[in-house]
Amino acid sequence: MKKIIFTLLLLISIASFGASDKLMLATTTSVRDSGLLDYILPDFEKETGIEVKYIAVGTGRALKMGEDGEVDALLVHAKTSELKFIKEGHGIDRKQFMHNFFIVVGPQDKVEFKNLHDALNEINTNKYKFVSRGDDSGTNKKEISLWKNEGIKTDQDWYMSSGSGMAATLKIASEKGAYTLTDMSTYLHLKDKLNLDIKVNDDQSLINEYSVLTINPDKNKLINYKNAKIFMDWITSKETKKLISTYGVEEFKMPLFIVE
Repeated sequence: MKKIIFTLLLLISIASFGASDKLMLATTTSVRDSGLLDYILPDFEKETGIEVKYIAVGTGRALKMGEDGEVDALLVHAKTSELKFIKEGHGIDRKQFMHNFFIVVGPQDKVEFKNLHDALNEINTNKYKFVSRGDDSGTNKKEISLWKNEGIKTDQDWYMSSGSGMAATLKIASEKGAYTLTDMSTYLHLKDKLNLDIKVNDDQSLINEYSVLTINPDKNKLINYKNAKIFMDWITSKETKKLISTYGVEEFKMPLFIVE
């Protein structure tokens, strides 16, 4: 019942927001929590006259919204699921245009790990608390695959699920003195509010790739494919990539996203 009510309210929102100068975008909480959209969207709206309304959810939920024709475009980070989405005809175009890296963060203590393999196994062996997003997001999908690759079962007392976005999960991990997997950009953006240190970094298996997708307009008459394509071309353009590459440099001395 809650899902039906949510969908009806969303469709009403889309209908009232569906003029030719509007765009409905579903993206991830990690993109929102990193502050990137607030940094780049004013330029898009100024250059194109198209107003963007975005909804931040887990990647799994964003893809479902695209499948149900509830939005015009997606900005997500789960490559395998994205390719399946396009193959099944839910989306028309897909462009991968930037990445950063996932990291493992944990309590501000003297515990150190040699690498990702060591960290996951030590967390399991020592029963260190670990907070999973548990929300079918791109981050959650990645985290699950990491445990699976190590042959570690997570139906144990040390493993908990927040069922929340990245910022909320980081806050819970900080409060509980636990570990979690996060994208670097969200962590750095919120670092000063957290009692968490980076425990695993610079691991190539933790690359976090972001793509923009347009939704198949055959799903319903409310989908604005034209504006979705304009957004896709803009965010993957040389000029916008240059803008993205500057985000975070002044504050963190490094870009929060690496353009491709």
